[in-house]
Amino acid sequence: MAGILIIDDEPVLTDSLRKFFERAGSHTVTVAHTGEDGLAAFDRWRPDVVLLDMFLPDMTGFGVLERLRHEDPVVIIITGGADVPMAVEAMQSGAENFLTKPVDLPHLAALVEKGVEKARLRRVSRYFSARRGGSARGLLGSSPTMRELTRQIEQLADSDRTTVLLLGESGTGKGLVAEFIHAHSPRAARAFVEVNCAAFPAAMLEAELFGTERASPGGRDVRETQVGQLEMADGGTLFLDEIGELDTHLQPKLLRVLEGKPVRRQGGTEEFTAHLRLIAATNRDLVNEVTAGRFREDLYYRLSVMPVNLPPLRARSRDDLLELIANVSGELHPQLPDAPPTVSDAALERLLKYSWPGNIRELRNVLERAMIMARGATQIGPEHLPMEVRDASGSAVEHYVPRTLAEVERTHIERTLAAHQGNRTHAARELGISRATLIKKIREYGLAPSPRAGARVPSTPGT
Repeated sequence: MAGILIIDDEPVLTDSLRKFFERAGSHTVTVAHTGEDGLAAFDRWRPDVVLLDMFLPDMTGFGVLERLRHEDPVVIIITGGADVPMAVEAMQSGAENFLTKPVDLPHLAALVEKGVEKARLRRVSRYFSARRGGSARGLLGSSPTMRELTRQIEQLADSDRTTVLLLGESGTGKGLVAEFIHAHSPRAARAFVEVNCAAFPAAMLEAELFGTERASPGGRDVRETQVGQLEMADGGTLFLDEIGELDTHLQPKLLRVLEGKPVRRQGGTEEFTAHLRLIAATNRDLVNEVTAGRFREDLYYRLSVMPVNLPPLRARSRDDLLELIANVSGELHPQLPDAPPTVSDAALERLLKYSWPGNIRELRNVLERAMIMARGATQIGPEHLPMEVRDASGSAVEHYVPRTLAEVERTHIERTLAAHQGNRTHAARELGISRATLIKKIREYGLAPSPRAGARVPSTPGT
């Protein structure tokens, strides 16, 4: 269960946010109304995500960020009365995102989910780095193929201007590798900003990346500005996940950024230049996308200066899998100290034979579940593993009831949607397809639509 710490002195807002996230059923929420109380709660509880106001009774949000900096937390700023310089400074001080009040709840929920995943990635990365003396080898394995891939990644980390394209199926560790490259580059002290291109409709993604400008209400000769993630990442690294989903009308604007040319915010009149390193990732075949006219050829060549292909777990050696299982188990154990520290030979054999369609993400989830189920036992045994892993044989499984591929796909999509309470963005991300493709499949298979939250939480007067 993910942990969220809210540091804000507005009772109406904090109560609304607490209820919103607790209703989701997968979050534990703690509220603090001052900076000192928030810092004390962080030390006691170590939450996954911190929602922080910049204007607190006893200190500014910058003071909280400064004292949390060495903890490397995932912090999302939620505040009123902010401007562009403040947003950029907050990002460069360690914040992941910057939202102004009133808060759009679905947008915030998506950012929190991304923050929870990033917090977990950071824990894994820190564990691997400690085990391997800062090497990327712990992320991948020790076979000759993985050692060569490790060497390439470490060279890329040293070359802080080279654009990187990470290729591979969903869950193969592209986010981990992007974090590693940034953390071991000369840009490590600046912001690492991640945007999932599949998580937003095209118009919203443009605003998320480039920011917005609009005339202030009331006809005043003032323009309201919302800073985008490109400006947030200035001097640091921008990680664009699912780059293959980038809308065609946004591709020329991104190309201008890579060419060092100025761009404008959505609806804006002034230009800005973002000085950043871009790391992109996709599970799509971009060459096919170029051939089909869905992806610009010139942008593809700018992105693929140094492509890195991360193989799926089923293509990795037995030794690589053994090392990965040991590393992930070691990273999880401090969080589950009453779980058994070892895996039995019989359970290990099942883990090695399973094909891992969800790759590292699925492996981590299976091991975490097994450790929880095995509390009180001396070892993790086959009985603690999910049925599909327990029955793995390394070969085709007999089908007692013939089913078409369409029936299998429909069932899989339906179960994934149910697991995410109908959230199409999250379900599409897990399925490894775009949100638009998922909506098309929902219509094709006649799946019942799920309600989506659309409320906004107002700020209290005077903020």
